[in-house]
Amino acid sequence: MRTAEISDLLGVSLKWVEPGATKRDAMALITVTTKSTEKSILISPRDLFLVDAKNYVLAPQERKDMKRSSSIKILRRFLKIVNWILLAILSFFTILLATNTAQARVVLTDSMSPKIKPGDVVISVSTKIKTPKIGDVVTYTGKKFDGTPVALFTHRVIGGDLTTGLVVKGDRNQNPDVQHPTLNDIQGVVLFTMPFIGLLLTPQNLTLILFAFFGLWLIFDALRLSKQ
Repeated sequence: MRTAEISDLLGVSLKWVEPGATKRDAMALITVTTKSTEKSILISPRDLFLVDAKNYVLAPQERKDMKRSSSIKILRRFLKIVNWILLAILSFFTILLATNTAQARVVLTDSMSPKIKPGDVVISVSTKIKTPKIGDVVTYTGKKFDGTPVALFTHRVIGGDLTTGLVVKGDRNQNPDVQHPTLNDIQGVVLFTMPFIGLLLTPQNLTLILFAFFGLWLIFDALRLSKQ
């Protein structure tokens, strides 16, 4: 009877031989471990109970080392995949920026809030790749009335055309810009925005990031040496 109950509870075929003489309070613990599951039953004079083995015995050191080694292996694999993805993204953008196919600029004002905020980085492409139209956000060279360049502005196109000039306006501004930029004035058409990245591009923050990466490198190097 005990054999059938044990087999049913553990899900494996086991044969239980009842001891001939035992103490009244004697108990036995049987644990069956597979790659994905672990089941344990406690055999007492009264009944059989499904239990958690770690509440009754200490796991052998080799099992602890195996679990620790498995966790470290999964973490390393995850970090390796993340590193390759980041490297691929950085390489892709480096090629685009180096060939002037795309531009990256940090937004300094809140004229486009809340869509684009100060500290965001806007990624734009040349007008040869994407022709600006109404609704697009463009970066253009602002000029004085005598034609002297002043600064770059990133605002939304709300009207006009490329021949007579586009009507542009910051989302937060009440009135359109005085200047109506033509195709020659437009440096790029914004594709997407990377929030807050520009806030990290300061000497202090870059130093902190450098030290953080150095610290992480030391930690992973120590883990690698401990495995050896």
